Amino acid sequence: MDLNIIYVLTGSNLGERELFLEKARKELARRVGELTGVSSLYETAAWGKTDQPAFLNQVLRLETPLSATVVMEQLHTIERLLGRERREQWEPRTVDLDLLFFNDSVLKINDLQVPHPRLHLRRFTLAPLVEIAPALVHPELKLSMKELLDRVDDPLSVRIFAAGQP
Repeated sequence: MDLNIIYVLTGSNLGERELFLEKARKELARRVGELTGVSSLYETAAWGKTDQPAFLNQVLRLETPLSATVVMEQLHTIERLLGRERREQWEPRTVDLDLLFFNDSVLKINDLQVPHPRLHLRRFTLAPLVEIAPALVHPELKLSMKELLDRVDDPLSVRIFAAGQP
């Protein structure tokens, strides 16, 4: 069976952020596929709607037999399971799961768009991606994650998170 390589951005800015991301990792491994890469946790200022708590973000690499649409369905299921309520864009959330890449595919199917349409604009996405896949090439922009991070014009703070640090 051929396996698809996917990258998922996880994020949380409500409640016990680390715990929500740990639960998301476990559910992804159970429902989607084998975790084959895990970035550090990054603490990041909120993007889009900035008057909310900081996020913890992490990028995961998985190998999955599932199709892109089934992966998206599973991501939404996990978000709901962990208390996510979708009311408005860029609202605070217990967990947010974004499908960044599905192999080197370029897909636009209903609400599924891969590569993620804003990943090249967001330092909080690129920094953890560069940690685990610096040479990964964006299939539309034809630039590596490292090159995209070097060029990104995102002023928001992104730092590796250490538990217990202010």
